[in-house]
Amino acid sequence: MTMKMLHTTLAASLAIVLSGCMVGPDYHRPQVPMPAQYKELPGWTTASLEADETPKGDWWIAFNDPLLNQLEPMVSVSNQSVQQAYANYQQALAEVQVARASLFPTLGITGSATKQRSGGSSLSTASSRRPLNTSGSLEGSVSWAPDLWGKVRRTVEESKATAQASQATLANATLSEQVALANAVIELRITDADTDLLQKTVDTYTESLRVVENQGAAGTIPPSDVITARTQLESAKASLIALGIARAQYAHAIAVLVGRNPEDLDIPHSTVFPTLPTIPAGVPSTLLQRRPDVAVAERDMAAQNAAVGVAIAAYYPNLTLSASDGFSQTPLAGLLHVANHVWSLGADVSETVLDFGARHGQVAAAKAAYEAAVANYRGNVLTALQDVENDLSNLRILSQQAEVQDAVVRDATQGAQIAINEYQAGTVDYTTAAIAQATQLSAQQSALSITQQRLLDTVSLIGDMGGGWSADQLNASQPSTAKR
Repeated sequence: MTMKMLHTTLAASLAIVLSGCMVGPDYHRPQVPMPAQYKELPGWTTASLEADETPKGDWWIAFNDPLLNQLEPMVSVSNQSVQQAYANYQQALAEVQVARASLFPTLGITGSATKQRSGGSSLSTASSRRPLNTSGSLEGSVSWAPDLWGKVRRTVEESKATAQASQATLANATLSEQVALANAVIELRITDADTDLLQKTVDTYTESLRVVENQGAAGTIPPSDVITARTQLESAKASLIALGIARAQYAHAIAVLVGRNPEDLDIPHSTVFPTLPTIPAGVPSTLLQRRPDVAVAERDMAAQNAAVGVAIAAYYPNLTLSASDGFSQTPLAGLLHVANHVWSLGADVSETVLDFGARHGQVAAAKAAYEAAVANYRGNVLTALQDVENDLSNLRILSQQAEVQDAVVRDATQGAQIAINEYQAGTVDYTTAAIAQATQLSAQQSALSITQQRLLDTVSLIGDMGGGWSADQLNASQPSTAKR
């Protein structure tokens, strides 16, 4: 058989194999019952919003915070958790390449040259004059195990699904770190706002103490009023100082999230406050497309389905084709002459006759792993629905609470001013005024806390809806599998 005939045979065999069957089940995504709309949605926003109204890409710009706009793009580049997920994704892509390589023949080339003296004793002077014999060979070889039953193609299918799961894991890690950064920035901004509030309160209490001390020096009030006013001021100062601990920790967390050393990032105090955006939730079924963690579970399920086919393929025989073609000559001169042409062609078939249930156990284990992946996927979908429902209910209730709390702040502020006026008129003691001022501060801090929680829950809602990510992105950078 000539080399041309060999190439023709291998090409024909490859065409037959690639058009052959694949054992095992073909993948179909299991159906998951999805509600038509969110339970908490009525009265908050409509469910029939267009897709282009949902947050996409740089979702954080909706908060109109300069610090967020500056730092969020750094997460995907410098965050170490994201970098780890990216490296894992690159490894998974390499595994796809390794699996696909098994579909094709392995080509090799070997060459050798030997110099030999034969006959007589090596110590004999006469033998040392005998001529040297040289020989050599140059040979190319081909080895191929045709994928008759689709085991390799199922392995490629499994590796590709695993790589896509790694890509979705990367997206999920990026989104998680972006959400964490947004939360840290919001917490820092709230701390700055609380600092401003306490500083204003300290200024007010300082003025109150000055008035009380003057009255105490004049003997018009009891000494206890002076002590009360001083204690109130010192308590506010202590609370103001304590905020420095929280602010430093948030600043350090922000630095780490963007891949910087904590001492390298200085975030000045700012009065700029994030805007509370309104985020449309869309319909529940979009979570299957937009949540990267759901995509991870779905791709893991596809990989386990392919693994069932790999396990079933073990029941069928393995065929390996091998061929070599080259030249061999003694002496070495004239090696590439047609008369020195040699070739070989062979086939090897192997089949396990008795394995005492090993293959059956492997198939059963693969099927069980697939069923576990299905349960995990459905559980992830239910968790996604729960997360969004929680976010929507939180935002709805907090919106109502904010309206009432705003009224509380107005009344408490008015009450504190009335109490101070009455104290200065001598109709009430300072304890009454101090209580009114403390009530005002508490009401203002509660309002600030509600605003903080509304911002955090809005970030959570964006994250729970996928942050604008889409599962369509999984196919953008994936190597294609061989044609079936």
